[in-house]
Amino acid sequence: MVTATITRIRRHGIAVIALLACLAISITATAQANPRYAAIVVDVESGEVLHAANADATRYPASLTKMMTLYLLFEELEKGTMRLNQPLPVSAQAEAMPASKLWLKRGSTITVEEAILALIVRSANDVAVVVAEALGGSERQFGQMMTARARELGMPNTVFRNASGLPDNGQTTTARDMATLSIRLMQDFPQYYHYFSRQSFTYRGATHNSHNRLVRNYAGADGLKTGFIRASGFNVATSAVRDNRRLVSVVMGGFTAASRDTHMADLLDRGFVRASLFGRGDWVAQADFSGDRMSGDGLPAAAPVMPAGPSPELERQLASLQAPEPLPTVQPSLPQTAQGSANDPIRDLIARSEAPEAPRAETLHRLEPVGASASWGVQVGAFSNPDNARQHASRAADRLSQELFNARVDIDEVSGSQAIFRARLVNLDENQAYRACRNLAREGIDCMVINAGL
Repeated sequence: MVTATITRIRRHGIAVIALLACLAISITATAQANPRYAAIVVDVESGEVLHAANADATRYPASLTKMMTLYLLFEELEKGTMRLNQPLPVSAQAEAMPASKLWLKRGSTITVEEAILALIVRSANDVAVVVAEALGGSERQFGQMMTARARELGMPNTVFRNASGLPDNGQTTTARDMATLSIRLMQDFPQYYHYFSRQSFTYRGATHNSHNRLVRNYAGADGLKTGFIRASGFNVATSAVRDNRRLVSVVMGGFTAASRDTHMADLLDRGFVRASLFGRGDWVAQADFSGDRMSGDGLPAAAPVMPAGPSPELERQLASLQAPEPLPTVQPSLPQTAQGSANDPIRDLIARSEAPEAPRAETLHRLEPVGASASWGVQVGAFSNPDNARQHASRAADRLSQELFNARVDIDEVSGSQAIFRARLVNLDENQAYRACRNLAREGIDCMVINAGL
């Protein structure tokens, strides 16, 4: 018996969103309504990508940039070329940086440890320049160092031009690259990771509080970074632990800090449920999930978990979750300045990167013949291994009622840089396809209705 969940779609256009599959639908709507939106959720131990939406689309990092500034600073601490109590000089360039900042004065100093806390808690742009000049001689040179190190860490789609994340048309990244950086910070510098959980610090008599409310309010969250400029929207990278399992998630393009945080909490909640099921060996059918895994130096890339017997707890666990709260579909008025202000060049950038592509060649590999009536069907998963796809589709077919026994297993191969095999049950008319999904729903199997003829 296969255990999972389903998206049920009413014929008259009213979407009925159920359990895990509702996440995919709401995220799709969010992405369409918000051109800045992107998200990813990763199980750190296995490297399993539990959710991805626009994860490889070009976005502005804003102050998530400071995670890379900190990464290079932590490297120097490890090498012994920097010490936590070492004073760093403040230049005129650093003094002139826009807020948020510590309002450092030219000719003064700040220690390395104070700089770490200022970058994490206050997201201080003047301190980012102090660190950049200490490590790279100039912020421009430091940006080149950051980009080069990003490539070495497995971040192919990130370019840094400054150390703070202030507006620069050429400073871009992706949600996946920011997740990679978050994981590497934890894995490479566990002795410094505790700084990311700090909620306040005092500098020269003034106490500064963190913008990262998720660390305070989400059970198990223990750090990383927020960011905002007008061009990016509200970004956040978060790591959280539950039942000895650690997830990292990145959300980019929130319209407000509050909606971004609520959305992140929903993604993490569902990520922990899905990750725990994979961890126990239970199978979750994946209508919107293709076995994506994080890869790159230092990141895990474990073999996929093979399916096992059903879990009677699945529906109870998933039913305890409400439908994920989507990001707002109408953009509220944003502050006129926040860590600098600018026009929104990302719109053109996104438009170019997401322009309609030429039709991609697809190779259809039919493992069983498709009858003449096979214009509709249901998809129960997408996998990198055709045998797994066939096995899961066959299990789903076994759960269908007698009246739907004409459904056939169909494995649809999509060629590309990595072949994907979509597990489908076809040879159904439209009414039968929706009825099949309803039947699979009662069995707890995730699926979606498709027009197999398209």
